[in-house]
Formats: sequence, C-alpha cells, structure tokens
Amino acid sequence: MRLKQSILLIVIILVIDQISKIYIKTNFKLYESIEVFSWFKILFIENEGMAWGAKIPGSYGKIILTVFRLFAIVGIGWWLWDSNRKKAPKILLLSIALIFAGAMGNIIDSVFYGVFFNDSLGQVAAFLPESGGYAPLLKGKVVDMLYFPLYDDVLPDWIPIWGGERFVFFEPVFNIADMAISTGFGILLVFHKKAFPKKDKD
Repeated sequence: MRLKQSILLIVIILVIDQISKIYIKTNFKLYESIEVFSWFKILFIENEGMAWGAKIPGSYGKIILTVFRLFAIVGIGWWLWDSNRKKAPKILLLSIALIFAGAMGNIIDSVFYGVFFNDSLGQVAAFLPESGGYAPLLKGKVVDMLYFPLYDDVLPDWIPIWGGERFVFFEPVFNIADMAISTGFGILLVFHKKAFPKKDKD
C-alpha cells in the first residue's frame, strides 16, 4: 500500500462513516434503538467529548478538544506522508491510514454537526434547519450508533462483590470512525515488529 492507495482507503472509510452518521442523525431520535440481533443493536447516542464519554471541563473544553484534534490530524497526515516518502512497510501505512480516517471522521462531527443539524432530543434532526443548528462551529457532538451487548444479564449471586447485579459486556457505543482508529492501533500493536523493522547495523 502506497500513498494513493492510502488516500483511497481514507476516502472510502470517511464516506461510509459519514453516510452512516447522517442516516442515523436524520432518522433516529436521540437514544432511540433497534435490535438487529440479540447481541447487536443500533443505538443512537451523541458523544460530547473524548473516548468513553470523557470531557474537558469548562465552557471552552469542547473547543479546546476540537482544536487539539485538528492539530492531531495534521500530525497524523504528516506521519502518513513521511512514512510513504521513506518507503515504510505497507502495514504501517495501512495502520496510519485507518487512524487518520477515523480521526478525520470524528473531527467532521465535532466541527460541523452542530451547525448542520438541529437537536435530536425528542425529535429526528433536520439537515440545515431554517432555525439553525444546535451548536456553533467546533462544538458539535460525535454520532455513535454501534452497540454490541454480547452479555446483558444479572450475574449469579455466587460471584463475589458483583453477584446479583446487572452486567453488560460489551457496553461502549461507537461508530465506523472509532472502528477504524481501534483497528489501526490494533494492527500496530500486533504487528509492531513488521511495522517498525529494526535497521541493520553496519
């Protein structure tokens, strides 16, 4: 995989990610869900902050996070370009392209969705509503919808501490962009030696 192929992969992921988010945003009310299988649901939530719902406190926290993401995506883009220039292993280019695509997908939400859509709470959002969006530029929320509750039941009483309590695995709700980022980092972890081969010493 070289730069052209990396860019093509990024574009494909971005298109799929944004189509899925726009569809959910314009067809689901916030927290509305449908069950595809017992272990897979489409559940519409919005993430105001970072992974796992973490947020930077304060009125400017969202803007700070979005600006940081913009700087980060520039750095990732340079990493991809520089790695291609140095003829890095294809698996490294694949990983960086996945991370870049995922980061860019969520940045689009953070930067533009507050302007493009109105609020989804209690209603299906409209695209470019006459009354304006739900937030100014840089303060949009990331759309998540993929939910895999592989186990959702009350734990047996004999289990110490948590026995008798409801337990859900896997509980996080995510999107296509998150999957791309996770896959990219996963490839780097599993194939670290191939992605970063040691140079032969003279």
